[in-house]
Amino acid sequence: MEDGSWVLVTRPTDRDMWNPTSTYLEDSKPLKITSTGPAKYWTDAIPIGNGRLGAMVWGGVSSELIQLNEDTLWTGTPIDYTNPDAPEALAEVRNLVDSGEFAEASDAAAKLSGTNANVYQLLGDIKLEFDDYLMCAEETYYRELDLDTATARVKYSVGDVEFTREHFASYPDQVIVTKIAGSKEGSVSFTVSLDSKLDHHCYITDESQIVMEGRCPGKRIPPKVKANDDPKGILFAAVLGLQISDGAGLMSVLDDGKLKVEGANWVVLHMVASSSFEGPFTKPSESEKDPASVSLRALKSIKNQSYSELYSRHLDDYQNLFHRVSLQLCKGSDRNIGDRSLEIKNLMPSGNRCVEGNKDVVPTVDRIRSFQSDEDPSLVELLFQFGRYLLISSSRPGTQVANLQGIWNKDLEPKWDSAPHLNINLEMNYWPSLPCNLSECQEPLFEFIKSLSINGCKTAQVNYKTSGWVVHHKSDIWAKPSADKGEVVWAIWPMGGAWLCTHLWEHYSYTMDEDFLRNKAYPLLEGCASFLLDWLIEGHGGYLETNPSTSPEHMFIAPDGKSASVSYSSTMDMALIKEVFSAIISASEVLGRNEDAFVQKVHKAQPRLYPTKIDEEGSIMEWAQDFKDPDVHHRHLSHLFGLFPGHSITIDKNPELCEAAENSLYKRGEDGPGWSTTWKIALWAHLHNSEHSYRMVKQLIKLVDPDHEVAFEGGLYSNLFAAHPPFQIDANFGFTAGVSEMLVQSSIKDLYLLPALPRDKWANGCVKGLKARGGLTVSICWKEGDLHEVGVWLKDGSSSLQRIHYGGTTVTVNLSCRKIYTFNTQLECVKTLSLS
Repeated sequence: MEDGSWVLVTRPTDRDMWNPTSTYLEDSKPLKITSTGPAKYWTDAIPIGNGRLGAMVWGGVSSELIQLNEDTLWTGTPIDYTNPDAPEALAEVRNLVDSGEFAEASDAAAKLSGTNANVYQLLGDIKLEFDDYLMCAEETYYRELDLDTATARVKYSVGDVEFTREHFASYPDQVIVTKIAGSKEGSVSFTVSLDSKLDHHCYITDESQIVMEGRCPGKRIPPKVKANDDPKGILFAAVLGLQISDGAGLMSVLDDGKLKVEGANWVVLHMVASSSFEGPFTKPSESEKDPASVSLRALKSIKNQSYSELYSRHLDDYQNLFHRVSLQLCKGSDRNIGDRSLEIKNLMPSGNRCVEGNKDVVPTVDRIRSFQSDEDPSLVELLFQFGRYLLISSSRPGTQVANLQGIWNKDLEPKWDSAPHLNINLEMNYWPSLPCNLSECQEPLFEFIKSLSINGCKTAQVNYKTSGWVVHHKSDIWAKPSADKGEVVWAIWPMGGAWLCTHLWEHYSYTMDEDFLRNKAYPLLEGCASFLLDWLIEGHGGYLETNPSTSPEHMFIAPDGKSASVSYSSTMDMALIKEVFSAIISASEVLGRNEDAFVQKVHKAQPRLYPTKIDEEGSIMEWAQDFKDPDVHHRHLSHLFGLFPGHSITIDKNPELCEAAENSLYKRGEDGPGWSTTWKIALWAHLHNSEHSYRMVKQLIKLVDPDHEVAFEGGLYSNLFAAHPPFQIDANFGFTAGVSEMLVQSSIKDLYLLPALPRDKWANGCVKGLKARGGLTVSICWKEGDLHEVGVWLKDGSSSLQRIHYGGTTVTVNLSCRKIYTFNTQLECVKTLSLS
């Protein structure tokens, strides 16, 4: 470091609280994504982020591109999301459905559609041009993302000089930091500039600072808008400040708005950015926030901080989250446990190895390529932890929710607007937050739900003449609650709020935070359930039904042979409503509100919900009627929501429905986009089917060639971004959640250990710091496919856990707060220690 050496002492986290009595696992391989060359494609680049600011680091030698994002840069402005003509259209659709004219109802439902969601934008680029670096020795090049430190590094040599770059995104100081250094004094020379695809201008305030100011379109693109029909959009500013080594190097201003550095030992770049966004209900034209002033103040606040000080605060903050969970996976003793890395390396030609220090490291792209044959468990570890890294990097308290690409985007017109999609994708983004010990990362989701409920109240009242609040399948930074403009099969789905609200109860069930339940969760749950009660109407056979109803993005063949998407009481509708009603009833019991008149209405409605049914082929029916399915391999698994992430289908309570769910999964097949693949991991895990759960793990870990990618085939890019294709981050999060469900499942009263462990693939292993419902922390080690030891503890409150299950054995337990209990393979408690 430029100001001397330092030692960071990390705080102990949940993974450090318990250790098995015997160790039999070798040290894990470093959690690093590595490469032997600069990025050729965006999906080769390294993502870094602090929740609000993101960057993609390409690692070029003669020139470097660092692509920037700021999570509040969106097109558009707040608008009125209501449609006063919707009630008449709703009545028409309901009549057509009641008459069995499903194709006609699907056509008529187009009148219920609303406006397009807005579009996530990019910020811009840092462009670096280096002097005389064309003679780089290719064999010396090394690029990595170190998940343990959330740091991107690039190393290479030119002659006898080794050049290094380090990049990190600090949450405590809200800055992206880059350090460029050479091993020889005076060897660092380059020019630097800022640029953006958005409307912008740049200027230099002094010899060490570049300012870029610009604006987002006031309307989405496309359609193109005329100049006089483009309201004022969100303004933004980015400021790049440079620090140069003392006593070495010169800095000067070039005529084209660039800064030039010559002969430095090292240079540190500080990148800060801000926008005029002041919340989803404030028009940009009415914002009093000056992003340039905010950015300049932010840069000034850290200007005198050394690189070491910034890095130390970044590490302390990041590792407090990331170090809570560790995972080690090994093959059995007959599969060379002692040296997992050797098994992979011997498959690789020596020319494909990275050299880090004196160690050979197999590039990640080669590890992905070889996974279908070597099934390296350490790559599963890396991908599992990469999901946790991405969640920490794209969703932190005070930021926007992680969108379809987290925070990383290079396009003005990204695929599917990079918008939050509420019929699976946004929810999947947050699946790992609770079981994988990152509950704080869910806070932006709760703030988003709160904003959606405000706009959704107006939409529910005007469009549907109901109380409560409603949200449909796609939203944006302006908390759009209404149906999107587009095809009925995906646009007409007023169940987005219901799915989001299940996360509120889940947060309580994992944390047992009664203040959160009372003050944040319950009012939102009550508003959602109020809409659902009004949305339900008297239907067939004395049941309450939803009409219109779709199964997200999936068509059916009506009895008259016509294609349709609208009917009544789809299985997913009913599963979501059951989940919300169950949450309301459970929450009311915790809060002492079970005698409230509203809760009694929920109690009366609950048994009248249309039940989950099994079709003639023994599968879960997707619709209320046994319609013909024109696409049995459809990517969505909406009718299996009750199995996961819902709780209405379980092996203990509904064995016949579980058998039908298994048949449904067989029918759906194994192909599909990345997010569908990872949902299947979790679904098979909840059927305790380790073989098929693992098959889906393997299905995801296939290399995608950006030049020849095929839509809906899934896979991974070389930087471990998951593919639809194109890149969607939900599969990364879904993978992490899916692996956790293979290892630990829970209800508030029950804990299931290793329910879907693929014993022949991960024969030995240890996971530490996972969370279970009831406020528990769980660490498990297993040996040759069998449970070895498990540690369970509760930090606060009283334990609700009553039973622990493993391999057909069930024991009753009575745990006390702040004690660590160790159980052996027979689930006998063999040791108790104080948590302190």
